[in-house]
Amino acid sequence: MSVKKKPVAVRVPASSANLGPGFDVLGLALDLHLEAGFGNAPAESNDADENHPLTVAFRHCGGTQDLWVRSQMPMGKGLGFSGAARVAGCILAHAEKHGAGEKEFDEAKLDILRTASELEGHPDNAAASMFGGFVASVGGFAVRIPTPLDPAIIVWVPQKQTSTKESRTKLPTEIKFEDAVFNVGRTALLVAALAAGDIRALSVATGDRLHQDLRFIKSPESKMALQAAVDAGAWCAWLSGSGPTIAAMVDRGSAQRVDDALPANGAKMVLGIAQQGAELFAI
Repeated sequence: MSVKKKPVAVRVPASSANLGPGFDVLGLALDLHLEAGFGNAPAESNDADENHPLTVAFRHCGGTQDLWVRSQMPMGKGLGFSGAARVAGCILAHAEKHGAGEKEFDEAKLDILRTASELEGHPDNAAASMFGGFVASVGGFAVRIPTPLDPAIIVWVPQKQTSTKESRTKLPTEIKFEDAVFNVGRTALLVAALAAGDIRALSVATGDRLHQDLRFIKSPESKMALQAAVDAGAWCAWLSGSGPTIAAMVDRGSAQRVDDALPANGAKMVLGIAQQGAELFAI
């Protein structure tokens, strides 16, 4: 039997990954959240069973408590549910060992991220959920991309789900040199455009030749939604993670027009960027 610890909770934002060309590197935190913890479970929460990615990550990191969870995020839709859950599980295991102190948590964030990324298989979602905002992550490091932009992020979420693991098996093991150059250039342009606040460059900067077209084959309605968002005035749009969700970046004053233009056969949410990443606190 595990020894009961003081109740602790963590709040972690959802994410949209890749942002077009930044495959497995770029991510964006969104203001939908997953909350989890041990002890003092809120009335509207659920027990996290042993197969939940939250609990799997928690046990992997040595956690022993029973966990509760509540989430605003849809599962299997490309909004980073598994990445957020794994980040939350790793953070809670850290808190069980070391407490919920802010200093200890801040010092452990990169190590926690590395473990969550290993469990996830790629760091983009996990890094955005950990640090908030726009994040570039590779080689165990994560850096927030500063930007003066404060757009609305509109997500269009169809009913179907996508298995990231299965989706990745459809991607090529080799790519053409010119396609690699295409994506490298646009990833660099996207980071520069965000940092400079240059909205004119965003449409070109979110182009991709590595994964989106292949994934659109199984989800043609997602491609139609992306084009509808751009045609209605979005600055740019991309397949969120492995899909089938589409995310579009748009001026807040034009958000309703773009939202109205998206197909009716999917749920639509007008979100903001989650500037605050994972938060740990005693309860």
